[in-house]
Amino acid sequence: MTDVYIYDAIRTPRGKGKKDGGLHELTALRLSAMTLNALKERNNFDDSLIADVIWGNVTQVMEQGGCLARSVILASDLDEAIPGLSINRFCASGMEAVNLAANQIRGGAGDGYIAGGVEMMSRVPMMSDGAAIAVDPSLAMEKYFIPQGIAADLIATKYGFTRDQADALALESQRRANMAWQDNRFKQTIITVKDQNGLPILSHDQHIRPDANLQSLSALEPSFKEMGEQMPNFNDVALMKYPELENINHIHHAGNSSGIADGAAALLLGNKKFGISNKLTPRARIVGTAKIGTEPTIMLTGPLPVTEKILHDACMTITDIDLFEVNEAFASVVLRFQQAFDVDPEIVNVNGGSIAMGHPLGATGAIIIGTLLDEIERSEKQTGLATLCVASGMGAATIIERV
Repeated sequence: MTDVYIYDAIRTPRGKGKKDGGLHELTALRLSAMTLNALKERNNFDDSLIADVIWGNVTQVMEQGGCLARSVILASDLDEAIPGLSINRFCASGMEAVNLAANQIRGGAGDGYIAGGVEMMSRVPMMSDGAAIAVDPSLAMEKYFIPQGIAADLIATKYGFTRDQADALALESQRRANMAWQDNRFKQTIITVKDQNGLPILSHDQHIRPDANLQSLSALEPSFKEMGEQMPNFNDVALMKYPELENINHIHHAGNSSGIADGAAALLLGNKKFGISNKLTPRARIVGTAKIGTEPTIMLTGPLPVTEKILHDACMTITDIDLFEVNEAFASVVLRFQQAFDVDPEIVNVNGGSIAMGHPLGATGAIIIGTLLDEIERSEKQTGLATLCVASGMGAATIIERV
């Protein structure tokens, strides 16, 4: 199997996923095309050596519908001979695009790929495409379906995490993200989004709240308590699956859960031949990729077994990893990861995460790989692991190594 390298990684800033968000005026098509154009302009690669663009996107309806990847290629400066593939693995879509592209290269199906993803949550709301696990009673009842927020609270209840712990993690995410921006740590990755006249629209992650404090977080009501107690009573559904628990402790709210956001990210991947042909220097090698299915009620524990799987497959242990990116879908997801592997919180999400900067579903997996790469280079570390929990019970992971 041939080695696969990351030659570049870029992303847009993350705009608030609301109508007053900084990226709201742009469609997923236009934001994605801008991202691909920026990647091509910066690296000046030969289009004929790009076998495919694999593009993650979760809510594939309306203006994000169809094969968005193909539409993006046609709207960009890339050669129309490149085909385009849209994929959906929920929150891991952007990572799965990267992993799939890496494994295509590894298997000899092309020298170069572009992979990443997009989500415009301000324009195409989450769940507007429906989901059988949530709406088909024959499946939902059999698998004890509960919404993600209640699953996050279930994790907190089962593994003993308090609201104070979740709020402390959220504040640390805000502090780290703000520090990273002040220290200009994202300068190599961030592209400024401009309008059709070339005027800047957004150059900074818009979701960060550097003024957040324990007092402001403590004033927020739990987001999923009422949902859990209303009919259908999702708390009771969760307790039917986990009868060892007496109740569900609702600790998550808007301040310690990931922010709804718009954004896009893209990575340029290739083998050694691709780099030589385009006079590009690799930044990292993709050591391994993994995905896994998990119990669908608690749903968000996927980072644990998928990390065990990828480490096993790579003949590595947790102590071989210098840095971790664990997507902050909810605070309890990261707390459980740190608890299970007994890893130092100082090497997890060093520059903040989705609680502070937002979670554009189809792009986040690619974003955190780029963030991990930047931090490995900045801190002169060697190896990093990125992982996400995934709706309906899955996990995904990628290990990279600086070269």
